[in-house]
Amino acid sequence: APVDAGAAPDPAPGLAPYVHGMLALRSGPVADAHEALLAAAALLAPHDHRRALDALLGAAEAAWAAGDALGYLDAMNRLARNPADEGLEHYRAGMSGVLEGRTAEGHARLRRCLAPGGDPGDPAALLRAGVAALVLGDIAAACRAGARALAAVRTKGPDALLPQALQHLAYAELRAGRHAGARAHALEGLHAARRTGQPNSSAHLHAVLALAASVEGPAEACAAHGDAALAGAGPHGLVQAATLATWARARVDLAAGRPGEAAARLAPLVKAGPGRGHFATRTLAVPCWVEAAVLDGRLPEESRALHAAVDEFALWAARAADPGAPAQLARCRALLAPADEADARYSEALAHHEEAGGEFEQARTRLLYGQWLRRRRRTREARGPLRDALVGFQRCSARAWADRTAGELRAAGEPAGARPDRAGDPLAALTPQQQRIARCVAEGATNREVALRLSLSPRTVDHHLRNVFAALSIRSRTELARLLSP
Repeated sequence: APVDAGAAPDPAPGLAPYVHGMLALRSGPVADAHEALLAAAALLAPHDHRRALDALLGAAEAAWAAGDALGYLDAMNRLARNPADEGLEHYRAGMSGVLEGRTAEGHARLRRCLAPGGDPGDPAALLRAGVAALVLGDIAAACRAGARALAAVRTKGPDALLPQALQHLAYAELRAGRHAGARAHALEGLHAARRTGQPNSSAHLHAVLALAASVEGPAEACAAHGDAALAGAGPHGLVQAATLATWARARVDLAAGRPGEAAARLAPLVKAGPGRGHFATRTLAVPCWVEAAVLDGRLPEESRALHAAVDEFALWAARAADPGAPAQLARCRALLAPADEADARYSEALAHHEEAGGEFEQARTRLLYGQWLRRRRRTREARGPLRDALVGFQRCSARAWADRTAGELRAAGEPAGARPDRAGDPLAALTPQQQRIARCVAEGATNREVALRLSLSPRTVDHHLRNVFAALSIRSRTELARLLSP
């Protein structure tokens, strides 16, 4: 057919997949974004170097969100060495080195990303510096880079980058234990993501909000944000957001005294085999899984998997600069240790906490130590760490965790932290989980029947029921039924 001389010229090769990939990166399946952007980069490279570079960085970002370590490496290794952008070259070489197992070399290059250089107001470079700091475990540097990136975006734009800047800063603040700041920035990021039409960013920000709520509560907020994160993550393949949201729900289960449910959520993320969580974040959930599995009595049958997960966490802790990692590692080893070694392991963990700070994790270790002492009938010794844990949780507004600790203190013979009695409610001082169990037992249900009704293990029901008896100063199921009779 004859060619119309007045027809518009064909668009530049690669432009269509580039636009499609960038749209999918923010609002579609990230696997599609990854493939489209790789194709775009190949087509654009001969005539549009800047856009080809952006396509490869976008493909790497998509693979990261999808938990595809090999896809991330592939995109990063396609980046041409660029002496003119020294910071980007350090980032490329550093991230590739870490993921390829050349950890010392990778960390050395990533540290150079944190040094001042280049354009101090370049938001993309600052966001990469924040990622580099998180991979290194330098949480303070990640917070600084995140704050500078946010300031740069607010000053220079583009507005479309605002959700990512707020997301990076909020996540760094979570890792630093600044839960209130993380919540505030994540909420602002969520509004920005909705305004700019970026549902993938919304899913990530909901996951951050779920993690913040898993500390500060309420549990309903964590559930709502977790469900929203998973609803967005599933269709679009956002493995990182799904991992964080699942971890958040498990922490709420732990706070409420449901270790069986927490262990069931976390096991698929951290154990070997298909369906594991995100390669860069699943290790962070290992201490929670160890705690949940041990408290639920799963140590005998899960011993090999638990020890393997702790060994993996130990390797990460040895490489990272995260000041809290040694304390969490010692806590894991205390939970798994035989009785004659656990005391020393808990003392080691608390000594590391004193050096590292981090009130929430320190309070969790003190709570576990106090529980361990009380269960060995060292009741008087247990009260000290439990009191300190209660104060620590109250300081960081971890209400559900404080309630659980107050119950442990009452069980150790010391009233502490009980919520004000509501007139006419004899169960007002109990946690919500204890109240549910107490009412079921008062109705005549056996421990096994309560376990089935509430999706708990019989061991967990027995544990809570003993705490109920101690808190209410009663000794039997008959007395409980009389107490709750109309």
